[in-house]
Amino acid sequence: MLAGLALAGAAGTPTARADEGMWLLNDPPTTIIQDRHGVTLTPEFLAKAQRAAVNVGASGAFVSARGLVMTNHHVATGALQDLSTPRRDLLANGFFARAPEEELQIPGGRVSVLERIVDVTERIAQAEARVREAAGKASTPPEASAVQAAIAAAVRAEGSAIERELGVEAGESVPDTRVRCRIVTLFGGALTHAYIVRDFTDVRLVFAPEKAAGFFGGDTDNFEFPRFAFDAAFYRVYSGGKPYVPAAYFPFSAAGASEGELVMVFGHPGRTQRGLTVEDVRFRRDVELPATLASLWRAESSLRTFMGRGPEQARIAQSDLFGVANSRKAVTGQLAGLLDGATIDAMTRREDQLQRAVLGDDGWRGRWGDAWEDLSQLAGRRVAWHGRWMLIRRGMRSDVADFGQSLHRYAGQLPLADERRYEEFRAGALPGWKRRVLAEVPVDAAFERHQLASMLSEICERLGADDPLAKALLNGKAPRDRAAEVIAGSTLGDAKVRAALIEGGPEAINASADPALVLARAMEPFYAELRKLQDEQVEPVERAAYAKVAAARFAMAQREGGGQVYPDATGTLRLSFGVVKGYREPDGTAVPAFTTIGGTFERAKLMAGIEGFVLPASWAKAESTVNKATAFNFVCDADIIGGNSGSPVVNIKGEVVGLIFDGNIQSLRGAFVYDSERNRAVSVDSRAIVELLRSVYGAGALADELQGR
Repeated sequence: MLAGLALAGAAGTPTARADEGMWLLNDPPTTIIQDRHGVTLTPEFLAKAQRAAVNVGASGAFVSARGLVMTNHHVATGALQDLSTPRRDLLANGFFARAPEEELQIPGGRVSVLERIVDVTERIAQAEARVREAAGKASTPPEASAVQAAIAAAVRAEGSAIERELGVEAGESVPDTRVRCRIVTLFGGALTHAYIVRDFTDVRLVFAPEKAAGFFGGDTDNFEFPRFAFDAAFYRVYSGGKPYVPAAYFPFSAAGASEGELVMVFGHPGRTQRGLTVEDVRFRRDVELPATLASLWRAESSLRTFMGRGPEQARIAQSDLFGVANSRKAVTGQLAGLLDGATIDAMTRREDQLQRAVLGDDGWRGRWGDAWEDLSQLAGRRVAWHGRWMLIRRGMRSDVADFGQSLHRYAGQLPLADERRYEEFRAGALPGWKRRVLAEVPVDAAFERHQLASMLSEICERLGADDPLAKALLNGKAPRDRAAEVIAGSTLGDAKVRAALIEGGPEAINASADPALVLARAMEPFYAELRKLQDEQVEPVERAAYAKVAAARFAMAQREGGGQVYPDATGTLRLSFGVVKGYREPDGTAVPAFTTIGGTFERAKLMAGIEGFVLPASWAKAESTVNKATAFNFVCDADIIGGNSGSPVVNIKGEVVGLIFDGNIQSLRGAFVYDSERNRAVSVDSRAIVELLRSVYGAGALADELQGR
């Protein structure tokens, strides 16, 4: 265990049980896996995994020596949409590059590799300590809020300095790449790491199946099992115009997964909240998740309305609909988990036990006893503004309007010292920001109007039409009229215009009368006020209080016999592990671990006529020749969450046996708790990927590359 981790303790969870945990690669569960499964994780194995696992906005992995990257079809949906035209619908029809020159460069594409991790906990702690020491020596004690704001500024300044020191440009040695540093807070603020990441920016599409195959079963089967989805896609990373040769990659297993086998998942789980106090969990249950769900339902209904206007509208909006519908079902599952009284009861018992231990020990009470009160007071204040912050931080659903907001904030942040800027505009983050803003993505005026009008209407519905924010944005017009005015007059849909504004700097952006920038200026005072509150008054309190809770949990775990712990997920590279095995539904129905390719055809016939269950023509044509007995999808009990999509599932040899693409419905409460009995990760078996590439898609060359031929 790392020294820093020993101090941090069990902020994310008590001592891990079953095959639970999303583990740091620099503090792997080596002893747990050895004791439970008799397998030794070597430093060499983990170093290879760190270099082979990649971030593509979700998860992915290098799977060949020629820069081939495996991820999910649904992860590639945005890229497929951006590369499509009215005459070439890659989402509907799929894509396969039969020669290197046919591979399509992805607008704004990025593949990131974690190169190293540096523990900077002590530097951040010293920055905080200097502020507290100065406050303690002041002749007139400052207000607590002033101290919190000063701590936040000091932490930002130290983080900015670390990013500048460790995130250096390295384009000279490896073309089409850059190195950046990201500050990552773990264990509720008790541990801080600097992640040094290499970004590759020349990323090209190699293969994706039709949506009908990649998302077979549609919304009906999403987050369910058994599943029959070919949710796979392949990119290739280029450097200097040639396929990149990665330092490590995961070769494909010819045998695939087998029941009872230990497997490991290397991916980028987005966010778990297992370290929250019960009061904060109740806030998520009663306020945040219901509000989020209502917004998602509204957005989904609005998108379906637009898509109902014609086939071209349906093509344009399908990627957005998938993302919204997927999020809606995920949030529904999370909320359902928290509405289960047993979940909250278990959390309450655990927290009561910890608080009794802290209050019953004079030393512990003095160091950590006020943490819960600090968090409770913050929760009480948060109710007044949280709903407004959720609306404002979300963006405007319109690419054009969001470009306006992003450019306006850039103009306001760039003149500031690096440590005073928002994190997303610091020097280390700016190249990535520019790449996203300058990507040449298709913009449809009718869709932009519809989306902006939808968001403006939601703001009015949630806050009231006389709310100052609503009035500032609408400028005396109805939402549809205001949206039409902004989109018709804006030129920000043109990447060349955005590039010229960035080249002109803050002066050019501030002087522009583009309606999308005017709309952004109306929004900014409201955003800046709440962002300042969040950065200076909320984050420092949460950081300090949860660091105390973390230390108390760890001390209690040590008192009770020790045990390794893992932090909540933060979107950073993690290792999960588990066994390939089925489970039982609450009614006792046994769910097997595997499905087969043949089961897909049976499912299609059973659900004939229902949306999402129509197989593409390529499958119908190959039905008599494809090996139907091939294992297709399977489940294991590895601990995953949203963001793990695209993660490689590897065996103890480091070979790919599967590709994570989903969790079952019971796994959705995994944002807050892990249920070893029914929590399952869903994957495409490596055997199915190779079989379908050869037999259905005529992509034998790609299958050969995966198999090292």
